Amino acid sequence: MGKTEHNQSFVFGVSVSDYNFIGREDEIRQLRMNFEEGINTILISPRRWGKTSLVKRVCQEVDKEKVITVFIDIFKCKTEYEFYNALTEAVLKQTASKAELWMENARDFIARLTPKISVSPEPNSEFALSLGISPKTHTPEEILQLVETIAERKGKRIVVCIDEFQQIGEMPDSVSIQKRLRSVWQHQKMVSYCLFGSKKHTMMNVFQKRNMPLYQFGDFKFLGKIPTEKWTTYIVSHFADRNRVISEGLAARICAAVDNHSSYVQQLSWLIFSLIDEGESVEERHLAMGVDSLLNSQEQLFMQQIEPLTAYQMNFLRCIIDGNHDNFGETEIRETYNLGSVSNITRLKTALVEKDLAEMNGRRLYITDPVFAMWFKRNA
Repeated sequence: MGKTEHNQSFVFGVSVSDYNFIGREDEIRQLRMNFEEGINTILISPRRWGKTSLVKRVCQEVDKEKVITVFIDIFKCKTEYEFYNALTEAVLKQTASKAELWMENARDFIARLTPKISVSPEPNSEFALSLGISPKTHTPEEILQLVETIAERKGKRIVVCIDEFQQIGEMPDSVSIQKRLRSVWQHQKMVSYCLFGSKKHTMMNVFQKRNMPLYQFGDFKFLGKIPTEKWTTYIVSHFADRNRVISEGLAARICAAVDNHSSYVQQLSWLIFSLIDEGESVEERHLAMGVDSLLNSQEQLFMQQIEPLTAYQMNFLRCIIDGNHDNFGETEIRETYNLGSVSNITRLKTALVEKDLAEMNGRRLYITDPVFAMWFKRNA
């Protein structure tokens, strides 16, 4: 059996809570207020910066007497009705018990369906629900209004938290879908939404372009990095909890190595932790060994990311990783890195941003993943 999360020194690759949750006090307070007051929230940050952990933490802390939270990850949804099925199943499962499911909350809605429910013999276990919603059974408006109906009947506010919301922006006929969402959601009195995702380019297109249906739909937040001093305290104390020692200086070096990227800080800390035994101290060589191990663990993924790139795109990556973040059209930069014509620069920028390898920060372009940048510099 694996350790419970509470006993794990460092956790990465999954959402974290309690012992492994760090910082975000201001963000928790602001999001909790939005949830309890019915303010829609848009949350954006790079992948694995802790959005999911933050939202789940806020879901735990809201006043349960007033607010019901529904959490759904739509990463696997590729079409409009896949989204509607996933949304409805999440809403029904997380607002009703197995017994209540067949009562008035959902009876009107599911009367036209033959839903399949799988129930575990364990008394407190979750139940699986499969609905089979299609254009023949329900209109989009009916589906989207269900959660408001449930909120009214329960007399509680409902907050629907939708992870990987950029999938909506990448669906066929996406703008029409967004129009349908806005047309229903903007009139709901008892339901608000927390929409978050990691593809900054797509999320910005959906919520920040004036001509898009969901423009300024809610309180717009970028999730920043957790400061080094908070990470340092966290790392030192987690080593100490298991009778191991790391200096504040080396803990800060862990953060610097991965540019304070939350998941990578946890992963690199774990890799270094695993190199020493109880009663031992982390040394400089352990940091280097941990970085090597981290790069090796990501190599297959990074190889897949660069495999389809053109020679110009690879050259452009080298240019950015070498510290050039703007002025790419200058003759010296174009010739040094063989970037082609000035007009080619625009195409290169667009390609790398759409592939989520680079992101714009103001007018400057940066590599999205600090460990990818480290690996690319060493190997590509």
